[in-house]
Amino acid sequence: MRDPGSYRDPSGFIFRREGVLYRQVNRSFAEEWSAFLASGLYRDLTEHGLLVRHEPESKALALSGDAEAVIRPHEIRFISYPYEWSFTQLRDAALMTLEIQERALARGQILRDATPFNVQFEGSAPIWIDTLSFAPLEVARPWPAYRQFCEGFLAPLALMAYRDPRLGLLLADLLDGIPLELASRLMPGRTRFRPGLAAHLHLHAAAQRQARDRRPSSPVGRRTPAMNLTRHRAIVSSLRKAVGSLRTPPKGVWEEYTRVTSYSDAAARSKAALVDELLKGSEGRTVLDAGANDGTFSQMAASQGRDVVALDSDRGSIDALYRHLRDIGQSTVLPLVADIANPSPALGWAGEERRSLLDRLQVDLVLCLALVHHLAIGRNVPLPMIFDVFARLGRHVILEWVPKEDPMAQYLLAGRWDVFPTYTIDGLRRAASSRFTIVRESPIDDSARVLLNLERTT
Repeated sequence: MRDPGSYRDPSGFIFRREGVLYRQVNRSFAEEWSAFLASGLYRDLTEHGLLVRHEPESKALALSGDAEAVIRPHEIRFISYPYEWSFTQLRDAALMTLEIQERALARGQILRDATPFNVQFEGSAPIWIDTLSFAPLEVARPWPAYRQFCEGFLAPLALMAYRDPRLGLLLADLLDGIPLELASRLMPGRTRFRPGLAAHLHLHAAAQRQARDRRPSSPVGRRTPAMNLTRHRAIVSSLRKAVGSLRTPPKGVWEEYTRVTSYSDAAARSKAALVDELLKGSEGRTVLDAGANDGTFSQMAASQGRDVVALDSDRGSIDALYRHLRDIGQSTVLPLVADIANPSPALGWAGEERRSLLDRLQVDLVLCLALVHHLAIGRNVPLPMIFDVFARLGRHVILEWVPKEDPMAQYLLAGRWDVFPTYTIDGLRRAASSRFTIVRESPIDDSARVLLNLERTT
């Protein structure tokens, strides 16, 4: 079956046979494919961890009769999208894309598209997944993916750095990138005097606007100078400086909230020991840490050999976690910015091009530590509906119950009516019983909180 999101490029597409992922290279791309393999670029990029590896397969596996080749690429376990990445994740993906372009130029090739959707993360490491993104360099022609890079990477990064990190969410509505004219209008005026942003964002936007407004009968104007290899490399260098100079956004919005604590030292030790014990006694390889915050328990699960998605709606927290994981070389925890109460929907053509977050997050175990009170009290989500979503995500759940009298729950209740009469431990048990069996309840020492181990029944 052909992947519904793999339709834009006539050179080939992704498909599955009996659950195995393949990529078909179409005959129309035969010369470019041969040149790419002969250039040595594939070996260079894969040896440096920049491009997914693949194995050649029989053309008999092709999905259509116009196949030049069939390959079986390494499959990324968890698929994510740019609007679910933190600032530093998007910036690292941009810098990796520029490194790929630089290496391609050195071997007589060029990156013919530069969308962030061709990047995935394996833990804290970005990697390029589109093996058909390369073509022989025509040195006198401009970089064909220059505008795409600026709209998909530079514009959102600049807006996140200078205005607000939440503007990365624009990439969900603008799947082809943020129009440069829009980004230019939204940026502070002082950025017009920053060399990289002036050239690649503001002047680039002005040039697009002039081209759009020019009448068909008007003169074309001064021709763009012919490119050469030095100019191609200069563009990459200038873009790298522009992207690399963008600062990390401020800390997360939960900084004040986390100053309120319900844990004594004894309670913190007890919780950590119980979670460690429950993780070791649970089945499966994949874990979703919903509401991961600083990622303490994501890393605990990873230390036991699990592949983990660390999910939190706070961009500052996820950005700090990503930087930490990157610095220590942790490759089995993927941090993502997402709100479990408002997850990324299915998007794109026919609503199938980009899959919803809940469809992508199918795991063996859900860690839900100190989250339910945020959903039930902070977001007014009824407890049975919370368990419906947990049952959709995974078979096993480790959940932390936070009672109303807890300082964290009181923080959420401050200044509002308490309209949550069913928010009790018995109410939680009743809601869970419709989809799960409670395998174990473990009180946390020196605390009114309780850890519950659940197993899905329906």
